[in-house]
Amino acid sequence: MGTVEVRVTAARKGYGHGSAARPVLKGLDLEVERGEFLVLVGPSGSGKSTLLRALAGLEHLDAGRIERPADAGTDRPAIGVVFQQPLLMPWLTVRQNIHFGGRYRFNHKRFDIAAADALLERFGLAAVADARPDQLSGGQAQRTAVARAVAVQPRMLLLDEPFSALDPATRNALQDWLRDLVAQLGLTVVLVTHDVDEALYLGDRIALLDGSGQVAAEWANTPPRERADLADLPTRAELLARYATDVPRRSNLPQETR
Repeated sequence: MGTVEVRVTAARKGYGHGSAARPVLKGLDLEVERGEFLVLVGPSGSGKSTLLRALAGLEHLDAGRIERPADAGTDRPAIGVVFQQPLLMPWLTVRQNIHFGGRYRFNHKRFDIAAADALLERFGLAAVADARPDQLSGGQAQRTAVARAVAVQPRMLLLDEPFSALDPATRNALQDWLRDLVAQLGLTVVLVTHDVDEALYLGDRIALLDGSGQVAAEWANTPPRERADLADLPTRAELLARYATDVPRRSNLPQETR
């Protein structure tokens, strides 16, 4: 086994109060190793985004703990987060958006403006470096969001359905791009998606949250070289079958906590 990047133990999280309270995470345990590409799959309401936000420090657990053994002795972990919407600052250019994380005191030691500028070329954004977000295509905007997250040199990148709002051709192109990028940078990645094919194409390991509040199943995965090979993967049929089987179990979960 490798170095554990983050460990989640007995995580509990619910929304609402009193009789209206709905538990989402119920004693969930999970480990992510350094350099691993973990994909969280499952239906809406199963707690995927809640777990990701907890890993990012944007949600507080009701009980349980999140430990980062690889960051022992440091005050805060180096994490980059990208959501479904790019959430770029509309008054800033692409270059300025990528530099944005460097404004925070916590990132000062890790942020290097020359390295951030080099991302413009690596991410295929040099030609639009001085454009504002409303002048970008969907793919360019999402690449800018990922570049902004990477510019602070995180060790872990958290992605919450970053390509789900894009058209299929752009989504496939960005999946190819992300796979190459992660291999080059050696990041630890946790990706949330509803898309089984995206999970199989990108992930080293796939974890299913089925609405029970825990990780229901896990699969080791070797992403295929070609997208056309996805249909022949035995894991694909098993994952799709688990989705269908678990529909009734998740019907009472709040839809806003996917």
